[in-house]
Amino acid sequence: MSHRFVRFGAALAIILVTLGYLAYTGVEESKSYYVTIAELRSMGEDAHKKRLRVAGDVVPGTIKRQGTTVEFMLKEQDQTLAVIYKGTEAPPDTFRDESQALVEGEFGRDGVFRAKHLQAKCASKYEKKEDGTAPYEKKDGAPAAPATPAKKSATSTT
Repeated sequence: MSHRFVRFGAALAIILVTLGYLAYTGVEESKSYYVTIAELRSMGEDAHKKRLRVAGDVVPGTIKRQGTTVEFMLKEQDQTLAVIYKGTEAPPDTFRDESQALVEGEFGRDGVFRAKHLQAKCASKYEKKEDGTAPYEKKDGAPAAPATPAKKSATSTT
């Protein structure tokens, strides 16, 4: 009877160790670090060994599209970064000149960031209006209610 428990315990230990290893390597492979363009440039060799996320504004006139591949430049303060995005999906509709973009991928030794993921938002949609209020906000600071049509009440005439 004890020989059976030893075999069961050994099999269970092997399964648990295997699952632990797979979980650890999965987390390590999916981990990415957010850095600024300036931090990326100062990382040295470490920049080429990690999955990274970098954000910035798309430099006007630098977007070159070919299918799902897009080449462009990101700018953050006085730093620029060449990016090549090769994804399985086309870039989002909000990706255009001067939009804010977040790329995730690897920094090549040639100084080009190779992105596998690209997120973009239209900066004007999130900026304050000329009167200083945020989008979808009334001037008194309260959130603006969405415009909905008034419900018609059913009246019966008999």
